[in-house]
Amino acid sequence: MNVMINDISEDLDTTVKGVQTAITLFLLIMAVLMIPCSKLTDRWGRKRCFTLGLTLYGIGALISAVSPNLSVLILGNSVLEGVGTAFLIPPVYILATLWFTNLTSRAWAFGVISGLGGIGAAAGPLIGGLITTGISWRAAFLFQAAVVAVIVLLSRRLEDPLEADPTRPFDLIGAVLSAVGMFCIVFGILQAGSNNALFAIFLVVGAAFMLAFFLYIRSRERAGKEALLSTGLFKNRTCNLALVTQNIQWLLLLGTSFVVSVYLQEVRGYSAIKTGVVFTAATLGILASSLAAERLAKRFQQKTLIVAGFVVTLVGIVLLLGLVRASDSIWAFVPGLLLIGLGVGAMLTPSVNVVQSSFPEDLQGEISGLSRSISNLGSSFGTAIAGTILVSVVATGTSAYGWAMGTLAVIGLIGLGAALLLPGTREPQTG
Repeated sequence: MNVMINDISEDLDTTVKGVQTAITLFLLIMAVLMIPCSKLTDRWGRKRCFTLGLTLYGIGALISAVSPNLSVLILGNSVLEGVGTAFLIPPVYILATLWFTNLTSRAWAFGVISGLGGIGAAAGPLIGGLITTGISWRAAFLFQAAVVAVIVLLSRRLEDPLEADPTRPFDLIGAVLSAVGMFCIVFGILQAGSNNALFAIFLVVGAAFMLAFFLYIRSRERAGKEALLSTGLFKNRTCNLALVTQNIQWLLLLGTSFVVSVYLQEVRGYSAIKTGVVFTAATLGILASSLAAERLAKRFQQKTLIVAGFVVTLVGIVLLLGLVRASDSIWAFVPGLLLIGLGVGAMLTPSVNVVQSSFPEDLQGEISGLSRSISNLGSSFGTAIAGTILVSVVATGTSAYGWAMGTLAVIGLIGLGAALLLPGTREPQTG
């Protein structure tokens, strides 16, 4: 979507802000539904939720491919693909946790999963650019549908080690409160700069719903009823810090991707394919560090890998700030994006491993949903915060790129601080 910004906005007669809204809504819907959908894996079964998610995603991709306007694109891409992703992601992490029981083997499994996720995020611009330039942006969504169809066929032999429990209660009220709260907060951020009154209103409303959600689930727990999310998950300090690092990792990756993509297309006038080629550096970085995840887990502590990842990523952001502003060459983007790819790829796996390994098997559904929700909220925040700063002033030819990347650097320092506070033990903490 990032490299299709110009093509989509021209074809559907919308703006960069409109496409940004569609991208952010996809990430947001995925984030707000991740916890409820993870709870449904216990009730409906992990394989069934995985297949349902793929089906919804495929339908959304087909609708996006034929969308006549931005509203239909949002229905297909943001809503259906967002809901589909929320259903299919938790089962992947839950099954990996159940199948791989020790730190090293989980590091390998999460390295493959997180690595491919990061590669997808980084390679997406190149693939999207190739298809958009060679055919059209609509063909890119048809390509998504084709990939989904192949995965559905390959997953028919997938075995779920745990039986589904249809009698498992589902906290609908908690799901609504949490979803509305998170939605309002991120949607409020999108209004910053263009409508500050709505920005304030949505933030206040979102905070009120999140407070109501916390009080509600606490009251259910005290009454002996199963809540959407156990408050006990937040009593594990190690897990809390690792969740912060997860959130900021994806914020930096998706925020950088959006800012650089918009800057290349709107300010430098790059085509979709040329923009996609630039991001090959980040793809190679993530690929290299992800493939080394298992070896790194054997040699270094999880904390060491996460701290090192943030340091390398921050150096990459500094290079994107300095070299890009100093040179008009396309090569000015390569060192920074390469380091960001290496840094993010190095810390994705240990962060997930610390979170998932902090709790026993009976809590894997809950913690997996919370972990994915926090990560995807980071993606939403990255596009919403950095994108809003950039889009609000990019057309006026100001230094918006510098402000957006500078904001990401400050947030990256917060992530580094959280990583430094993680315990330095090699073995995971237990809750």
